[in-house]
Amino acid sequence: MPDSRFYRALGPLPLSDLAALTGAAVEAGEGSIAISGVAPLDVAGAGEIAFLNDPKQAGRLAASAAACFARDGQLLPKGCVAVCTAHPRVAWARAAAALHVPIEHPAGPDIHPDAFLEEDVSLGQGVVIGPGARIGRGTRIGAGTVIGPGVAIGRQCRIGPRVVVGFALIGDGVSLYAGAVIGEAGFGATAGQGGVIDIPQLGRVIIQDRVTVGANSCIDRGAFGDTSVGENTKIDNLVHIAHNVTLGRNCVLAAFTGISGSTAVGDGVRFGGKAGLADHLTVGDGAGIGAAASVFKDVPAGEVWTGFPARPIKRWMRETAWLARQAGRRGSGDKA
Repeated sequence: MPDSRFYRALGPLPLSDLAALTGAAVEAGEGSIAISGVAPLDVAGAGEIAFLNDPKQAGRLAASAAACFARDGQLLPKGCVAVCTAHPRVAWARAAAALHVPIEHPAGPDIHPDAFLEEDVSLGQGVVIGPGARIGRGTRIGAGTVIGPGVAIGRQCRIGPRVVVGFALIGDGVSLYAGAVIGEAGFGATAGQGGVIDIPQLGRVIIQDRVTVGANSCIDRGAFGDTSVGENTKIDNLVHIAHNVTLGRNCVLAAFTGISGSTAVGDGVRFGGKAGLADHLTVGDGAGIGAAASVFKDVPAGEVWTGFPARPIKRWMRETAWLARQAGRRGSGDKA
């Protein structure tokens, strides 16, 4: 289930209500099953509904799932109720919006009375702190910063002006520079008969101790699980880390780096400026990604890749040198 510090549960709802809401068809006699939440295939449990969009993923469906949106109910394991629809992902997104809603800042004082601040916390002008938020001793928060409901920030942190933090748990000694946005919704969308719709993002951001996040950088919350940044990682200005990314310890990311969703990055990885990674990749410990590299494949531990598309740097250098020689030969006979 989504973290109750950040999301309010609206269920349970009868499965028949969710079927009607999403235009799906539920098995006869199963409409009274109570559904309390949505979950991904592999973690759905009792009282939760998942979706199966790709038949090849049927084996991942948790045996404990109460129900599942699917095109073909025959693919589901025994005991999991099929809710049939031509657009399972769209149906799941609509069910998620009906069962979970983000907790918002209520009207009232800028510092909510249910927020808890330890001693020696310094607040700049216009700081807003939501209900249930917790701020550790010695933390400094700049003017105009917004700390969302339920957020936990550790001790001796430095939060710059105009920072927005939501749906996040932040460790000790973390620095967030001006304009950083932590925990905004990731880029999740899907197409159905009515056009493209947003998929509710129900996860969190976990930032461990001594992380630095540069000015105007964005770290999106997980789609359902967590986006995480390991301890002592240093992130430059204008970096984007997408939903469900796992970023290891002691990594260094130069400006304009972008890491797409569900990519796993090991410890001690170095990113040059403007490096870009596709989604669902793995980058091993100690790897290096060159400036402006475009990575579409897994990068083994300890290797340095660069170029477009990115490949091992020695190979890239040989290919670049060969291309330069070829270009020189072609041009050697040209008249000025």
